[in-house]
This record gives sequence, C-alpha cells and structure tokens, in this order.
Amino acid sequence: MITTTLHPGSGGAGVVRRTVLPGGLRVVTESMPTVRSVAVGMWVGIGSRDEAPEHMGASHFLEHLLFKGTPTRDALEISAAIEGIGGEINAFTAKEYTCYYARVLDEDLRVAIDVLADVVTSSLITPDDVEAERGVILEEIAMHDDDPSDVVHEQFSAELYGDTPIGRPILGTAESIDAIGRDRIAEYYRRHYLPTHTVVAVAGNVTHEQVVELVAAAYERAGALGGDAEPIPPRLSGEGVPPARSGLRVLHRPTEQANLVLGTTGITRTDERRFALGVLNAALGGGMSSRLFQEIREKRGLAYSTYSYTSQYADTGQFGVYAGCLPSKIDEVLKICREEILRVVADGITEEEIVRGKGQMRGGLVLGLEDTGSRMSRIGKGELVYDELLSVDEVLARIDAVTSEDIDAIARDVLTRPMTLAVIGPYEDKDFSPFVSV
Repeated sequence: MITTTLHPGSGGAGVVRRTVLPGGLRVVTESMPTVRSVAVGMWVGIGSRDEAPEHMGASHFLEHLLFKGTPTRDALEISAAIEGIGGEINAFTAKEYTCYYARVLDEDLRVAIDVLADVVTSSLITPDDVEAERGVILEEIAMHDDDPSDVVHEQFSAELYGDTPIGRPILGTAESIDAIGRDRIAEYYRRHYLPTHTVVAVAGNVTHEQVVELVAAAYERAGALGGDAEPIPPRLSGEGVPPARSGLRVLHRPTEQANLVLGTTGITRTDERRFALGVLNAALGGGMSSRLFQEIREKRGLAYSTYSYTSQYADTGQFGVYAGCLPSKIDEVLKICREEILRVVADGITEEEIVRGKGQMRGGLVLGLEDTGSRMSRIGKGELVYDELLSVDEVLARIDAVTSEDIDAIARDVLTRPMTLAVIGPYEDKDFSPFVSV
C-alpha cells in the first residue's frame, strides 16, 4: 500500500490523504472531526459516453441493478441496512462516471462501507431483476420526456455533438432499453467495475487508517482485491467529439411554454481558463443580477426562468443559454440572448460584474462544502477525473487571479464559435432558420 497526504489541513481538520491498495483501488479521505456524520462514495470511472451502441443505457441500467441483490443481501436488506440506522443510500450516473454513495452517523461507517462494497463488487444481475428494472427505467425515461425543460438540454447536446456517445442521453432511449439484454449488461459490468477504475471517497469524522482497513476488508471479502495493477489514470482525452458547428433542432410539441437552449462547445475540465469562464458565466446568466435575468425577466417580463451555464468534460465542454417563455415571445427572447452574447464579446463585462462574479464563485464553492456529502464528492471526483486535487484555498486563489483580459479572451474564443439552437414548442424548423448561420 502507498499512502500520501494530498493536503495537510489545519488543526486536524481538512486533512486529505490517499492510499492505493493492492489491485489499484484508491481510497481518499478528508477529516472533519467536528461533525458526527460520514459520507462514503464509490466512484467508478465509467459513464454513458463509454457505451458502444449495443450497450446504450447500460451505465444507468447498472445503477439500478446493483441495488437489487448480491449473494449476501437482497434488495430489501440493502436498503434496510442503511435506512435502519438513519442513513441514506443512492447513486447517480453521469457521462464519464457513476457514483454509489451513503451518508450515515460516524459510528456506522463500517456498515456503509460494507454495504456499498457489496453492491459495487458483487451484484447478481439476475434475469428477473433486469426485466423488473427495465420497466422502472422506461417509466423514468417517460417521466423525463414529459418535462420539456429537461428534454431541451438533451436535444441541445444531441445536436451539438451529433451521433456520438457524449451526445446521447445518459438514460438511453426507450428503444435501447427495450433491446439490451441481461448478458450484455453483465458483460459491461464485469469489464468496467474493476478496482483499477474505482475510487472510494470518505469525508467526515473518520481517520484515514480506519477507512483503509474497512475498505480493504470489504473488498477482500468480495475477492476483489489483490494483484499489482495500477489505477487507471484520469481521462484527459477522448475520441469522436466533433468541433463546434452551427446546428438547429426543433422538437414540435403543443406546449404552453417554449423552451430553448442556445450555445456552443466549451472548454475541458482541466483548462486553466475555466475560472475566467466561470466569472463570465456568472455575469451573463449566473443569477438574478446577471444580464440575461435583468434584460429578459426583470425589464421585459418575457420569461420566468433564464440562465447561462457551463459543463466540462475530459476533452470538450458546453456553454449554453436557457430560457422558457410563452411561444409568442420566443423570437424576442432569442434575439436578446444573441444580442447579450455579442455584447459581451464586443465590450467585455464591467469591473462591478467581475467582482460580483468572483464573489458568486467563491461563495458557491465554500458554502457548497459545508456538509460531508459535498466534501466527499469533491475529493472523489477530484481523484477520479482531475490530474490534481486543488485545495479550497488554491481554487479561491485562482478565482481571485482572474483578470478582465482573461475574461475578454475566453469570451472571444468560446462565444464566437458557431452556435447550436435547440427548441421545444409549437414550431417547425423553418421558424428558426434565420437565427442559425449554416
């Protein structure tokens, strides 16, 4: 075993340590001695963008199936083991990773680690469970499809990235879920759910040595520890991501509200310019004081919800502007969105907006790390997908270091790229062709 201290913390708090167990399993912990809870997350470096067409939806399908049963616990025993001690257990799937997590009292750390390790390493994936969860996932897809404010983002990604894994929906489609069989799901599980692909992250009132001992014991019981394999390094590149291009996707629905996303490709998660882009995003559409909110909602009353956002992946990213409005107002709303984007490129943002944007980022970071769950997510995701784990103070320093020149440069790069538009509402493609330059 190799143990290193990633951040020394202060007064025993905030110490982040990392151990690599035999077989390449990584364990990272952050000490929070003033709390009485513990958050445990098992992060697997596999997500929807890793799926071949015949496995489409498998990552999310596994998120469901792993809670259905192991050789030692059935579905009820898995949930009851955590809920019976007042804890919570859940999971989520993203495009580049999947996380299984639990939050419990510090005295119940052993239970949380044992249950999660059992789930992640030893799922049975029986044919009956696959058929039962197939229906559940189809219901989840139907529920998702009933919310156009969610679907429009999915349609935007599909148009932006085309028919590539990163452009496909995380849930899969009704057709792909109907088609995928138990054997393909089980093969996907065996191939990817390996110690070399996994990070166990724990934050709370714990010691690193205690966590390492419990994790090692749990994985040894499952026969999933040993060997001299090295951890899979962070994903810093990918294949098949197309460059920015103009695109238009209109999904005709007789809705009472129109939903739109206008945007383009962004930057990668390790791009040093991400801090400048964050400040720019805050000024353009990051809150009630942002330009989009003020122009579209406050001054004109054209929409209830409007904002801008950024997403980063290993080898690409997104920058988008969202608005939901009456169908009759969409031309005006879209015009304002484009004008504000062009105005930022031409004139930059004000010093007051820079100060406010930095304040939003600083506050959002620090306030978002007030509980064990968010601390666990920071160190788990940091170990799995970044090439370094920055301390909170280091992140704050990089935010403070952003200059107006940095913001102008990232605006000229990202916001002048060809734009893609996705719309859901009572429209046809021809209604928006003037807004997208082909």
